[in-house]
Amino acid sequence: MNKNIPCKNKNGIDRLIQLMADLRDPNGGCPWDIEQTFQTIAPYTIEEAYEVADAIEKKDHSSLRDELGDLLLQVVYHARIAEDNKLFDFEDIAQAITDKMVNRHPHVYGDVSHNNVQEQAMAWEDLKAQERVKKQGKAEDSILDGITLGLPAATRAVKLQKRAARVGFDWPDLHPVIEKIHEEIEELKDVLLQEKPIDMDSAEDELGDVLFSVVNLARHLDLDPEQALRRTNQKFEKRFRGIETALKEQEIKIQNADLEVMEELWNQQK
Repeated sequence: MNKNIPCKNKNGIDRLIQLMADLRDPNGGCPWDIEQTFQTIAPYTIEEAYEVADAIEKKDHSSLRDELGDLLLQVVYHARIAEDNKLFDFEDIAQAITDKMVNRHPHVYGDVSHNNVQEQAMAWEDLKAQERVKKQGKAEDSILDGITLGLPAATRAVKLQKRAARVGFDWPDLHPVIEKIHEEIEELKDVLLQEKPIDMDSAEDELGDVLFSVVNLARHLDLDPEQALRRTNQKFEKRFRGIETALKEQEIKIQNADLEVMEELWNQQK
């Protein structure tokens, strides 16, 4: 028996929650949706978050609306799986995040005041640390506890560095940060130029040090390294596509073009 389409007279969230309940219903629901678990849905959740970021990057507001809907669907999906397993439901999620945000904004909902954004950021981190202690039921073993392992590596590097900086483990200005990058590059060169064959484990280790030090520079400049690299990715893609277009106009297959020609076209794109 077909189910009734979620009533349009309901608000959007209620309709979406009802739709997911219908899809997960063992009696007449969607077989694929019924089989899904937290683990099988997690990759889709991550993918949808990146698609939201992509729409924002492109300033495509119409797509942003749609992608945010896709991401919201993921939250509702996880909530429904949890409800099916008698763990929690969407209402619990909404109440919990609201309570958390109220707790983290005593300067809005209490009598706390901050002199600047930096003070507020420090207070925010202190409140998060208190939440972690409460959740774990014991004091943190390290100032670095609670930094998610599954984050993109550059994003996690920034978080690690920020935590360490909170207790004074940080360069005071840009000069030593830049010097550290040069130092790490020299160590990488030593591995690449002196070892025959190259010790790839050491090369990976030293390359990681270079990348970590570059992320540190981004942090000191208050720039997002992920955003900076996305910007360069877009720049590279635009210029390389320009090379492809130019070669097509000359009726040259890119596979047959030599590097010197492609470099000349690359410089023209710049």
